[in-house]
Amino acid sequence: MVCDSDKCVGCEICEYACSIKKEGVFNPLKSRIRTIRIHPLINLAITCRKCESAPCVAACPRQGALVQRQWDGLIMVNEEKCDGCGWCIEACDFGAIAIHPEKKVAIVCDLCGGEPECIKWCPEEALQLITTDVLAQKARINVVERLLLNVRR
Repeated sequence: MVCDSDKCVGCEICEYACSIKKEGVFNPLKSRIRTIRIHPLINLAITCRKCESAPCVAACPRQGALVQRQWDGLIMVNEEKCDGCGWCIEACDFGAIAIHPEKKVAIVCDLCGGEPECIKWCPEEALQLITTDVLAQKARINVVERLLLNVRR
């Protein structure tokens, strides 16, 4: 899942949609997605990037508390094994993992079984599911566009 910072207005509706779906309450602290303000005019929603060889899983000292599924890269939390130590949070380069405020276990996006509520409810359509190939292609296009702008100046 990616967020287009040009579209994100920081409304946090994604956080509320996630928390109601996953926890049955409107509480952004229980959300698996976070909205951050990078600059007064730039907002971004952050969620799990399903890293290859996920550092959060490698950092977890509790065997089997965090597991990355082979076929789709989702990080699964075994609440019975997770003790909320927070090592996964420290290891995540994206800030995509949190500790549930009551259960004291890691919480991470699981894409709502393939139909993320945050995407459905985003009023600006800033969130979308894309493959890593498409993401890489968009990054290459973005670099070329920036290079062309610099050449024209």
